[in-house]
Amino acid sequence: MIIRSPLPDLDIPKAWTKSVDILTYLFPDGQPVSDEPVWIDAAKPSNNLSPKELLLWVKRLALGLDRLGIKEGDIVMLYSPNNIFVPVAYLGIVGSCRAFSAANPIYTVAEVTHQLKNTGAVCILAHPSMVENAVAAAKAAGLPKNRIFQFDDKPCQPFAGVKDWRQMMASVQDAEGYQWKKLHGEESVRTVATINYSSGTTGLPKGVCVSHHNLIANVAQTINIRWPKLDFQRGEKPQGERWVGFLPLYHAYGQLYVNLMATKCDIPVYVMQQFVYSDFLQHIQDYKITHLQVAPPIMVMLTKRPETKNYDLSSLKGMLCGAAPLSKELQNHVQRDFNVEVKQGWGMTEVTCGSLLQREASDSGTVGELIANTECKLLDDDGNEVGYDTPGEMYIRAPNVCLGYFKNDAATKDSISPDGWLKTGDVAIVNKQGLFWIVDRKKEASLTRTTMSDLIKVNALQVAPAELEAVLLEHDDIADAAVVGITLHDEEWPRAYVALKDHAKGKLTAKDIQQWMKPKVAKHKQLVGGIAFVDEVPKLASGKIQRKVMREWAKRDAPGIEREFNNLRARL
Repeated sequence: MIIRSPLPDLDIPKAWTKSVDILTYLFPDGQPVSDEPVWIDAAKPSNNLSPKELLLWVKRLALGLDRLGIKEGDIVMLYSPNNIFVPVAYLGIVGSCRAFSAANPIYTVAEVTHQLKNTGAVCILAHPSMVENAVAAAKAAGLPKNRIFQFDDKPCQPFAGVKDWRQMMASVQDAEGYQWKKLHGEESVRTVATINYSSGTTGLPKGVCVSHHNLIANVAQTINIRWPKLDFQRGEKPQGERWVGFLPLYHAYGQLYVNLMATKCDIPVYVMQQFVYSDFLQHIQDYKITHLQVAPPIMVMLTKRPETKNYDLSSLKGMLCGAAPLSKELQNHVQRDFNVEVKQGWGMTEVTCGSLLQREASDSGTVGELIANTECKLLDDDGNEVGYDTPGEMYIRAPNVCLGYFKNDAATKDSISPDGWLKTGDVAIVNKQGLFWIVDRKKEASLTRTTMSDLIKVNALQVAPAELEAVLLEHDDIADAAVVGITLHDEEWPRAYVALKDHAKGKLTAKDIQQWMKPKVAKHKQLVGGIAFVDEVPKLASGKIQRKVMREWAKRDAPGIEREFNNLRARL
């Protein structure tokens, strides 16, 4: 059974009828370009850019890349934390028919080297704090130092022989006369705009190739859910919204909202260079933020961290939660306590960003319905299509499904069928109203998903860390928690790393938590791998748990707890 979006198909610009490059879509001919600030430095709001200013910077960068001899189709890498000029770099690279690829700012030299070698990037824009790593990685990858430029929102002095990116840009006068190439025919569908790297569950990260057409489709689909009554073709824009841009802009989630949605909709976004929870709350209060795009760990912070109550968050009207599973209990808790609408969505790098979104807030835990122009089918383990209320692996077909994996034909063929169906690796159910729930993750899926937790296999039974984390967070004395698999005597078991609230430190024991958990989850889900108390659960700038770090902790801890293991397993 093929499930189709209940929404009418959108007239997404088609490559064979219109110019559909991303810059033409964002800045349509004949429509005025706003000179009101859209990208605002949250720490220093006088430092800001309007769409009009951004477009001039974009042209300066595009022309500068031309003069460096960087050709259409070449890949330019960004290696930087967030700042208000990241949208400039993104649109300057993509809009001039190059491909944008960003490296995680916490990457080591080896990880940056892998991405450089894999993409064959011919230029790096690196934040001053990352220049040394960039130089070392470029040397290992065979990239000349004169193709590395310091990238920041303020001018930089030369460092280690690396110049400021402004020095390779064209002048304002030259840029004013610059016209980007408009894509026609199949060019928009086939021209790679971004290569976002996704960590996956095994092996080295893979590059997901997203085209201009993919980007345009996902922006149009998302706008259609959020503001269905506005006519953007006539220049209508949403009014009164304000966002805070803390999501990392090397990731598809942040790119969609800060680089693209904010541009198309003229929505002010206060950009945070790094996520600090108290600063995040202060910005919501000071700038009267109306809507948030978050991941579940941010929801946990809002409900669990004591400092939350010190700030006025009454300006908030709604939150969109994605990037990881969200329990309906936590969703309902936030909706109730903060008097906001919390809507869930589902996506992955391979669908540009998202394919399922809630139109209306719900207390059922649904991740919503298919966005416009989208089809889905659910297949059982034998490859047979299933019907309503029956679990099956999701396959998605839509104009926002990526082109495939960069330099990896085998993974592309395994993941995307010749007729365009993307194998997601997520198991879902759908009801007759077209609402979806994610219920499992296929362990053997070959995709590069980062939005689902790594499953733990206990006696051939799968255990989702997110489920156990949600249970732990129900405990009044637990501030935060992360669960990971630990191997003891050649068997895998769940292990928890728990941060306690201040009043419980030194009082609540691991045994207390084990006993509290015992009636709440099945035997194979008990924390047989033990509980370790930590000051803080390690997280990315987006708020997502750093699963790789957790696995390293578990591997480190395994030898020291093997003596206790048998007694603990017998007791539980």
